Amino acid sequence: MSKKSGPLVRRLLHPAFPAVIFLVFLAMAAGLRYGLIQQYTGQIQANLENEARSMANSMEREFMVHADSIRRMASRLQKNPQMSEREWREDARNYLVDFRIYQAIEWIDSDLIIRWLEPLEANENVLGFNTAFNQNRRSALESAKQSGNYDISGVLDLRQGGKGIVIYAPVGTGLDNSGFIAGVFRMETLAQQLLASREPAMFRIALHSKGALVHTLSDFEGASAPMSHTVPVSPPSLEWQITVEPSPAWVNKQRSPWPRWTFITLLFMGLLTSLTTLMLQIIFKRNQVLLATRQELDEEITQRKTIQQDLERLESTDILTGLANRRFFMEDLAHALTIAERMTRQVALVMLDLDRFQMLNDSMGHQFGDELLVQVSGRLNQLSNERILVAYSGGDEFMICQQYVEDIDDVIYLLGRIKQCFGAPYVVQGEAHSVTATLGVAVYPQSGQDADTLLRNSDIALYRAKEQGRNTYQFYTEGMQEREVLRLELEKDLSQALANNEFVLHYQPQLNLDNGEITSVEALIRWQHPRRGLLAPGEFIPLAEESGRITDIGQWVVMAACQQLAAWKGTRFENLRVAVNLSGRELDDENLVERIRKALETEGIPADRLEVELTEEIFIQNIEHNLGQLSRLHDLGVHLAIDDFGVGYSSLAYLRDFPVDLLKIDRSFITNVTERHDDAVITRAVINLAHNLGLRVVAEGVETQAQLDFLKNHRCNMAQGYLISRPVSAADLEQALGSGVPETLTLTEPDL
Repeated sequence: MSKKSGPLVRRLLHPAFPAVIFLVFLAMAAGLRYGLIQQYTGQIQANLENEARSMANSMEREFMVHADSIRRMASRLQKNPQMSEREWREDARNYLVDFRIYQAIEWIDSDLIIRWLEPLEANENVLGFNTAFNQNRRSALESAKQSGNYDISGVLDLRQGGKGIVIYAPVGTGLDNSGFIAGVFRMETLAQQLLASREPAMFRIALHSKGALVHTLSDFEGASAPMSHTVPVSPPSLEWQITVEPSPAWVNKQRSPWPRWTFITLLFMGLLTSLTTLMLQIIFKRNQVLLATRQELDEEITQRKTIQQDLERLESTDILTGLANRRFFMEDLAHALTIAERMTRQVALVMLDLDRFQMLNDSMGHQFGDELLVQVSGRLNQLSNERILVAYSGGDEFMICQQYVEDIDDVIYLLGRIKQCFGAPYVVQGEAHSVTATLGVAVYPQSGQDADTLLRNSDIALYRAKEQGRNTYQFYTEGMQEREVLRLELEKDLSQALANNEFVLHYQPQLNLDNGEITSVEALIRWQHPRRGLLAPGEFIPLAEESGRITDIGQWVVMAACQQLAAWKGTRFENLRVAVNLSGRELDDENLVERIRKALETEGIPADRLEVELTEEIFIQNIEHNLGQLSRLHDLGVHLAIDDFGVGYSSLAYLRDFPVDLLKIDRSFITNVTERHDDAVITRAVINLAHNLGLRVVAEGVETQAQLDFLKNHRCNMAQGYLISRPVSAADLEQALGSGVPETLTLTEPDL
């Protein structure tokens, strides 16, 4: 940093600099707001002037229209001087209907006395009235007689009451004059007609004649900011002006929100800029402190980088496990294949994957995972000799190469030795953990001619072994490649399945053994694949768990179940409880409870209509976190069930600590409960244990009447299985339950 820039930097780092920036933005916002307000005020004034000119033009047109209409009536009387009073009144009534503005139409004789009048009602006191009631009126009317032009009286006090204007049209001129036809209309009617085409209560109108106020029309209460406009009105022989004052509502309607939003936007930008500047100041100050230290260490770091680059080129061992790393292993494998080709021998490549390691690592912590990997590496390294190389591939995978393989029995013997490495539990952080592994095997030359092909095919075999239930091994065979391609296609389709709404829920009823009714169902997801048809969960759920999409699918299941419960409202099925399954990944999600709460609220479903099932294994993983999650679900009112109970861990302490409502006995105990004494003893023990803890019990996998009778005799609360019903669609479930609920249903589903 140069010396010249030093003072500038100190100013920029001054604590008051962010406040100065904010004040500058505030001033800019206020100035721009004021300018915009002035601009829009000018626009409003221009609009008001347009309204005033429009009203003036309208009044002038109205005067001309009415003057011409009176002149035409006078012309008809002139042409037909023998017109009777009845004919005249009929003609006048037509004018009153056509021009509703008139108060009255009169015939005034040559002596300026009103002789005929229509309508007569409410105007009787006008008959016989001398319209030349003063010298000015007499002079104006005499002048109109001579010229033949009509005369407008100006604003008068009408004998009928109120103020008004009279238009006089002479009947003939000069000596041929036989009086006038006069049209009388009130000022209120004239002014109201000015507002006929405008929104009501929007203007106050003041009418001036020769500077004097003659009439005011106000259609609103109160006054707006001082704003008005006056324009001249030039009906024949009159000098009028109209002053138009807008109402507050009209002014507000004309105003633009942009000054306010511009002010708010600039103010927000100023605040954001100030905060950003403050953060940059903090970062810059910290960087200044670190820069001094970094300058001191630059030389040493450069030297260390050089040494590290040399070590990386020579490195062949994984730092964490002490085993050969992947690069060295692949080089050694390629060398072994070259020798095997010359000696016509076989080489076996074993890919090893620790089962559920990622779940343990996430729940117990990375330190736990590292310690477990070190212990596994230590046991596997005992297999190493001049023919066997063990390497760490990364994550939870290991690679084992066996050279000089005579026949397949050599490989099977090696697999047995690998299995023995996982026979005893691993003690990590003072606790014993049973760990298993899944293996995939590819043998040269049958499964591949080079190192990369062997590695790929062993990985395919590993995945196939995982599909078979883990803790097993699988040799690569012809056709696995095609299945792997199908699996990859299925995984690609899975990414679009939610967007395309391809998932559906089927429901398996649970029979209440206390009353023989169906009181709950378990929601089971199916994938309606566009090409492969209806797929069971086992064909895509493992893919969803590996790809991380299981959380999105789980959210869909909860929402779909709530929507189905909402659809059952007001029907005989509205009291059914729906159970949904949660995976371990979903339980790890901190937003799980909030999403379930929103789903229930959105569909208006009581929380006790929803039941959440988790496997026993998931319950005891990361106990502290899971206890918090499940407690919040329980407080929400959602029922909690332990699925596959009896096949997990032997510790039952979690039954005491977790807010569990229901135990589901695993189907493996129910299958032979009537044939095997041990299964019967375990099933009775689970039922008694649950009842003593105040829990209800569901038996899964009930397929025979003998199994159902056994469960009834030992007070099991509910039963679920093919004897009662396979999982079916909601429509099929409603149809079957609609005719009454038998003890066992005959619902079926396509075999999956």
